[in-house]
Amino acid sequence: MGLCLSKLSSELPHSDSLNGGHESRAVFSDQRNSTNTHTRPHALFSLYSRRGTRPLNQDSAVLCQGFGMTEATVCAVFDGHGPNGHVVSELVRNRLPLILLNQRVVVNESSAVKMENIEFKLVPPNFDMDPKIWNEVITSSFEVMDAELEIPHKFDFSCSGTTAVVAIAQGEDLIVANLGDSRAILGTITENNSGIESVQLTTEHKPSVTREAERIRSCNGRVLGLKKEPESKRVWLPNEYIPGLAMSRALGDFVLKGHGVISVPDVSYRRLTPSDQFIVLATDGVWDMLSNDEVAKVAWEAKNEEAAAKAVVKAARAAWKRRSRAPKIDDCTVVCLFFHKKRFNSVL
Repeated sequence: MGLCLSKLSSELPHSDSLNGGHESRAVFSDQRNSTNTHTRPHALFSLYSRRGTRPLNQDSAVLCQGFGMTEATVCAVFDGHGPNGHVVSELVRNRLPLILLNQRVVVNESSAVKMENIEFKLVPPNFDMDPKIWNEVITSSFEVMDAELEIPHKFDFSCSGTTAVVAIAQGEDLIVANLGDSRAILGTITENNSGIESVQLTTEHKPSVTREAERIRSCNGRVLGLKKEPESKRVWLPNEYIPGLAMSRALGDFVLKGHGVISVPDVSYRRLTPSDQFIVLATDGVWDMLSNDEVAKVAWEAKNEEAAAKAVVKAARAAWKRRSRAPKIDDCTVVCLFFHKKRFNSVL
């Protein structure tokens, strides 16, 4: 087991670690050396999380290089919600990469080893990026993660949960999984080489989406908006106006799991081209204020790769301050992963 996994706790976080600052909510690990920091010299990525106006930052993020002792990189953002949403998102951040690796190598049917009372498998130098394999791996990993959250412990996750958007990049292969209403985009060079444009890689799971609403209603869940915001559909129990979940899929939220809210992610594959420059994963505090193209432009025009995530968060927070009727700012969390060293100003 490499550093990426040994550094990720298998226990629930202590409350004193949940201070809402970006240092505790966004975690970087590199299995290939002994460093563990948010940015390194010449790093082709950045992570940044900033608390909004609520007392606690419920977002979390992670990026692991050298994932499973391969050349793969896994990165993810998680947006918690509900009374214990900050705990759920941090727990999933700490556990899901470990579960993904274990499920991946179980599929590989390699030889098993034991470490810290958890079964692991030995992995080859690089993963087979077969989309069918990864669809099975990721779907089963989310199922395992949700089952772990349901195990009784000191925190109640019946009305608390988290989104998850996960990307696994290796060479020219990119796997993206999404659950809930966070989002991933790709930044790619325009055809005329005049700038950067965005490609949305995920679709949000909202109760307003017809197929999502149909599934929820078929399980006796209710989909309707509040009187003050009827356009914002939410999920409710059959006979009670609780909990009013604003998404149709999530990890946790067990009070609604029998009423059509599921933890099955959408998984997609993309073969990267030389024009594809980077991906941005972010929570809805960013997407509620900035368009895909705006996010791609901010990330591309940042002074370097290490500054990109913070630049996007800064832009989103500025938009919140300009556009919000009330003094409200949502938590904003961003991961930027670049596939090539930026050619500064060469295409702008």
